[in-house]
Amino acid sequence: MAEYRVQKVLADQGICSRREAERLIAAGKVKVNGHPVTLGDKMDPDYDKVMIDGKTVRIYCNIGSPEDVHAVQVNDGGGIGLFRSEFLYLNTSDYPTEDQQFEAYKQVLSDMDGKEVIIRTLDIGADKQIGYFDLPKEDNPAMGMRALRICLTRPEIFKTQLRALFRASAFGKLGIMFPMVTSVWEVREAKKLCEEVKRELKQEGIPYSEEVQIGIMIETPAAAINSDRLAKEVDFFSIGTNDLTQYTLACDRQNNDLGRFYDPHHPAVLRLIRLVTENAHKNGIWVGICGELGADLALTETFLAIGVDELSVTPRSVLPLRNAVRMTDTRETSDRILSELDSDYTAR
Repeated sequence: MAEYRVQKVLADQGICSRREAERLIAAGKVKVNGHPVTLGDKMDPDYDKVMIDGKTVRIYCNIGSPEDVHAVQVNDGGGIGLFRSEFLYLNTSDYPTEDQQFEAYKQVLSDMDGKEVIIRTLDIGADKQIGYFDLPKEDNPAMGMRALRICLTRPEIFKTQLRALFRASAFGKLGIMFPMVTSVWEVREAKKLCEEVKRELKQEGIPYSEEVQIGIMIETPAAAINSDRLAKEVDFFSIGTNDLTQYTLACDRQNNDLGRFYDPHHPAVLRLIRLVTENAHKNGIWVGICGELGADLALTETFLAIGVDELSVTPRSVLPLRNAVRMTDTRETSDRILSELDSDYTAR
């Protein structure tokens, strides 16, 4: 049986962060079997990563800038499941250059020291408007020109970001995911641009990793329903539950007056998550959740029963979520939970 340093075990059990465990151990306040331990001592934790019913559930973090990496490390996140790249565009008066983007991505990948970092490509429009993009005024921007639609319409902007991303991939374990997907042709066009960028970098003698995973966010009912076909095009899915809930229920998530009409626990949303997970696994790819629901402890058991492979949450949510996962055993409840998704539903 493998053994691990005590500070790792304490962190993985959700008792405290690894850094806090190291501080307590150094102060002589941690005891195993009645004896104080040192930073070099090991113990048998009976598991390697976060495990439930013999399978791995990865607990990752969502971040919005390189400065957030510190919070990931302090809270012992297993990786970064969503790195929002919009900060590079929002914090400037002009389009960020390839080098500016490269340095930011490189910093995060280097700081994460080999742990997986999934970077979402540009997702502006809707609630994130940027003046110098000169986007036309829309009556319903949440359903208009945004995210991947902008990237495919303005490939010069997209290719600049892709070049920076692939250059940075030489410095860590990178995943790239495209937001606001509805159709297979969109994914194929985005992948084609990725291949163009890789050919250009190779011709220029610029190193990049050949191991970059390409994924998409599942945020629209179209993507969820079509996930069996989309799964054949990518390496992973990441379910963006905020927008998926909004579009599925036809409820503006920024409209606080909608109250109980905006219900993230609605069975339509949960059944779509199950459908996406089933289609991902049938096609041999993994699926994660990076929306706010990932940290909703009332749904942790449901997500584990469904078979979600990764939950990506705010750094401060890592330890409570990890502890909830460790305390959950779905072997006897899985069938009941899944059947309840198909049972009659009473609106709150």
